[in-house]
Amino acid sequence: MTDTSIRTYTNERETETEEETAVSDEQEHCPECGGRLVSDDEHAETVCTDCGLVVEEDEIDRGPEWRAFDAAEKDEKSRVGAPTTNMMHDQGLSTNIGWQDKDAYGRSLSSRQRQKMQRLRTWNERFRTRDSKERNLKQALGEIDRMASALGLPENVRETASVIYRRALEEDLLPGRSIEGVATASLYAAARQAGTPRSLDEISAVSRVEKMELTRTYRYIIRELGLEVKPADPEHYVPRFVSDLDLSDETERMARELLESARQEGVHSGKSPVGLAAASVYAAALLTNEKVTQNEVSDVASISEVTIRNRYKELLEASDTAAPA
Repeated sequence: MTDTSIRTYTNERETETEEETAVSDEQEHCPECGGRLVSDDEHAETVCTDCGLVVEEDEIDRGPEWRAFDAAEKDEKSRVGAPTTNMMHDQGLSTNIGWQDKDAYGRSLSSRQRQKMQRLRTWNERFRTRDSKERNLKQALGEIDRMASALGLPENVRETASVIYRRALEEDLLPGRSIEGVATASLYAAARQAGTPRSLDEISAVSRVEKMELTRTYRYIIRELGLEVKPADPEHYVPRFVSDLDLSDETERMARELLESARQEGVHSGKSPVGLAAASVYAAALLTNEKVTQNEVSDVASISEVTIRNRYKELLEASDTAAPA
């Protein structure tokens, strides 16, 4: 290709790029006044918010052709399945055969039909987990879902834990470790990443592995996968403790202030975040004249009353030191 041809080709590409940019700008801004364009789904039009110019009309409605007035009616009329999710070993793409033994009209199946459906269910389950890796994943994700439900963790934490476990399985980190151990460690890491941490005691209480195995597996997973998990912040535990003890918003605010004073004085260093959070809630309840005992806080936080008393004194001392400043 000669220099002239190259220059001609380059000029053509620049012209095409400028035209595409101009078209894009026209689609985003009003051709008359340069105002912002919005789509009016009800009238199938694109309208300028400033001058009211109708830029496009008779647009294609890509929504459903039916209308629903509540969630139950929407579920009944919808003809699509649930979105894909990492919380299922097959990402929710497989078929489930119900166990009701009824037809589409709600009528009970005959004995012969029930036997046939039972055989179909058996084969369906076998096809859903074709190899040992999928069986491993199915068991682990079921375990994660069980523990997350027991701990009251939100769906985003379960999704993150499922992704962490999938990565561990893909990178062959499971040999020599139990499925339950890696699943528990994944959930613990995901909860801390999402800012809704649970203590090791709380996690091990609902897990099928010992606390020592959990901590060892957690460190291994974090190191091998290169996960970035910040140290647990005591303030992340405060809202849950306040809610479980049925205390006021004022108590929660006071507990956060006590923890901030302690952070400024360096009290956080080397201390358990759960203990600091529990002590701050107890101290804040006393300062706001709410009735709560050390035993009640101990039960909610799963730590000893001795720890609460020790951290309580340190928090008040740090608060008194920080007050004059």
